[in-house]
Amino acid sequence: MPSDTILSDTALSAVWLTLRLATVTTLLLFLIGTPIAWWLARTRCWLKAPVGAMVALPLVLPPTVIGFYLLVVMGPQGPVGQLTQALGLGVLPFTFWGLVVGSVLYSMPFVVQPLQNAFDAIGERPLEVAATLRAGPWDTFFSVVLPLARPGFITAGILGFAHTVGEFGVVLMIGGNIPDQTRVVSVQIYDHVEAQEYAQAHWLSAGMLAFSFVVLLLLYLFNPNGRRR
Repeated sequence: MPSDTILSDTALSAVWLTLRLATVTTLLLFLIGTPIAWWLARTRCWLKAPVGAMVALPLVLPPTVIGFYLLVVMGPQGPVGQLTQALGLGVLPFTFWGLVVGSVLYSMPFVVQPLQNAFDAIGERPLEVAATLRAGPWDTFFSVVLPLARPGFITAGILGFAHTVGEFGVVLMIGGNIPDQTRVVSVQIYDHVEAQEYAQAHWLSAGMLAFSFVVLLLLYLFNPNGRRR
């Protein structure tokens, strides 16, 4: 097989970096997004609409806008950048952890919204029954809410992971194109096309296409509502 039809070491490095980024981002999104989704599903506070709108902003904002403001905020003169420098951490742009921050913000609605829908679908009855059995809030959440919301967690995990894998604009703005550090698959495909290395671009693009199909298939298999529809 000709060498130009297989993945290069650079492309494989981009694949592993992308998988690492997506895994870390998804775990952080579960930690951050679960309490946000629970609060949005339960609260009657007037802040629910503004907070929900903030969470959903990445659905309508161009990725370059998010990336630009992250550069400003996390740059040397930005408030976050000054804080990280004062802590001896340097600045986050053009590092792996800068990619993580951008990915968490950009993929937030793809985790929070499925979780919020799952929490909404539980209703009040199971919580009232748990209260009559003298279950505390934490016990109720882990023993009742989490098992009932499992399909929502599966959907959120798949969507959050897949959306992070497919990012381009945000990661390019906040991470640049540094091999083995910030060059993910989407940026690697762009590089191959720019260099007219179409065979390499084809292999990576075909892999992304297959991955996207598997993601959608898993959503239909694990989402009971999707199967009924």
